Amino acid sequence: MSKVGVILSGCGHRDGAEIREAVLTLLALEKAGLDYECFAPDVEQRDVVDHLTGEASPAEKRNVLREAARIARGKVRPTSEARAAALAGLVVPGGYGAAKNLCDFAVAGPDCTVEPSVAKLIRDVHAAGKPIGFICIAPALAARLIPGAKLTIGRDAGTAEAIEKMGAKHVECFSDSFVSDDAQKVLSTPAYMCDATLPQIAAGIEAMVRRLGEMTPR
Repeated sequence: MSKVGVILSGCGHRDGAEIREAVLTLLALEKAGLDYECFAPDVEQRDVVDHLTGEASPAEKRNVLREAARIARGKVRPTSEARAAALAGLVVPGGYGAAKNLCDFAVAGPDCTVEPSVAKLIRDVHAAGKPIGFICIAPALAARLIPGAKLTIGRDAGTAEAIEKMGAKHVECFSDSFVSDDAQKVLSTPAYMCDATLPQIAAGIEAMVRRLGEMTPR
């Protein structure tokens, strides 16, 4: 069986992948009986943030791939090496890294661009008719790359407006559930975009991943 690719954006919710969302994703994939492989772009992070104080550390530099290896226990490859033909689908956890390192939505909003290797992988998997799940703020990537996709970033009106300016169709949703665009095979769940508990976030991610498994080719 082909593996589901998981695109990580570093390590730590302020400047990389949201660790809880990432780990819950891996757990949900295993519970659904889906093999997975982690990927991350081999690029420098946009910034480094002290997670204790919340302050940026301008003098510090970190690499997204190397930081993602902390979550993946070293088993992570560059997104440039991923091939859609070898994957059953994709999942993209959130965290500010998804909006800073995978794309620049955190800075550019609706005018954002996507890191080239990430953009190619998402477009190729989508073109192959395979499902892609986006968590938290990661649906911004879908809005930019998959025209007309139906998706959710939760209930934040300002972010939803920015998402819709890119051509997506936003649907309000709470973290314990998910939105499925069956025609485009795009799935999304808000996770920490809502003020939710960890069990609620886990429920949404697990439900989304189960649906992704139902959509994957067997």
